[in-house]
Amino acid sequence: MDKMESKKRRKFGQHFTTVSICKEFILPYIKDSLYDYIWVDLFAGEGNLIFPILNLIPEQDRISFFESHIYLFDIQPEWTEKSIQNAQNYGIPEKLARQKIQTRDCLSHYPQFLRNLEHPVYHVTNPPYLYLGYIVKTAETQKYLPLFTNENRGLQDLYQIALINDLRNAIDQMIYIIPSNFIFGNSVSNKIRDEFLPFYSISRSFIFEKQIFKHTGTNVMINFFQRNLNPQYSTVEFQGIKIGKEQKENRYLLEPQYHYKAGSEFETFITNFKVKNPVIMKYYLKQHDVDEHPGKNEIKVIDANNFEKSEYVLLTIFVDSKFANEIQSNLLWIRTVDTGTLDGRAGLYSIKDSFNASGILVTKATYRTHPIQIFFIPPLTTADQRLLRDYFNLILEHLRSITDSEFMTTYKYSSGPYTRKYFGLSQAKKIIATFPLNHLDDSEKNYFSKLIYNKDVTQLLEFLKTVKNKWKSS
Repeated sequence: MDKMESKKRRKFGQHFTTVSICKEFILPYIKDSLYDYIWVDLFAGEGNLIFPILNLIPEQDRISFFESHIYLFDIQPEWTEKSIQNAQNYGIPEKLARQKIQTRDCLSHYPQFLRNLEHPVYHVTNPPYLYLGYIVKTAETQKYLPLFTNENRGLQDLYQIALINDLRNAIDQMIYIIPSNFIFGNSVSNKIRDEFLPFYSISRSFIFEKQIFKHTGTNVMINFFQRNLNPQYSTVEFQGIKIGKEQKENRYLLEPQYHYKAGSEFETFITNFKVKNPVIMKYYLKQHDVDEHPGKNEIKVIDANNFEKSEYVLLTIFVDSKFANEIQSNLLWIRTVDTGTLDGRAGLYSIKDSFNASGILVTKATYRTHPIQIFFIPPLTTADQRLLRDYFNLILEHLRSITDSEFMTTYKYSSGPYTRKYFGLSQAKKIIATFPLNHLDDSEKNYFSKLIYNKDVTQLLEFLKTVKNKWKSS
């Protein structure tokens, strides 16, 4: 039974909401306007986001309120039946419940009649989440692929289809429980933010850095959306309450030039300090690279596709002397995912120190969360690679400190001393593009090294400004 339920969750992308979520984070903010709206959930499951409203309605008024103010939909008939049963538990007659609770695929067939009701619609929902990359690879979910064609091309998740449908149907008020990559994700969310946020403000947001759904570690947020009178292609500003090991309130500024992504201080830093002549690099040592350079030179590598936490498999490969030198002279790897320990945060590390090997081989598919070897073109000296490593990690930690790591994606919940984050490969490449190695003379390089060694970020940023002004005026 558990396996069947798990398969269904993957098939439909559904993660059902508990009544407690509605009572704690939604009801207190809508309770004074219950009679002003039609309360709708297009992806209702058993109705846990809507039925708690009835607890605030006097029993003698519940039937008339339900008839005039509630609609529920779900794609799965069994969940429609459960909602109907729940409605009856509130005293709603079965016949009325069946009229107002319907089985419907609302992603493909939006209920247009909602636009012609007596009161405006307030959509409160926890829509399905299924990432397009998973949909493409999984036979049972490929039926969703047509949703991502034509005007939806470029959207990346089912929840984004739900949002864009509400936009196109002019829904004024919505409360969405959605993955927090909506504001923290990079390319996965750029299109939906660019198209959606000019039309909606965020009046309230709860951002969870702890697990609230039993069967998924997906990081979620609850956003209260309100439609703007006119499209506004300007900064989206809101207060969000972050809930994790502690609760704290943050002010968020989502800038349109950065696709409305939270943590834009990262992009500002890159814009301010990207150098004219950056260090060029590429990711991954792949199996086909090895196959194209056969030889007798023995190299110890780890298998990136057989890696779990601190456990890894050492392999011996044989390549020609030129390629052996290329592998052995590129000393660094990138950890994109925090381990949860203070000495295992995302950043650049030495392959030899971490694995007692010379390389990191991708034997199958590439995964961004696996250890990844970095190759520099042209090669950097050992000393320059170590300098880059220390610079990179210092800057990364500085940016994490001033943004509470919000330019990164929350990865998985853990009991560690901090919330684990994922650092994108494109973000890593951007920080490397601010490393001013090719613009420094010997004395400047010595001073630069000293600032990094002393971890003097304030003076380091001033020095980077000086370097940039120098090459801009040359």
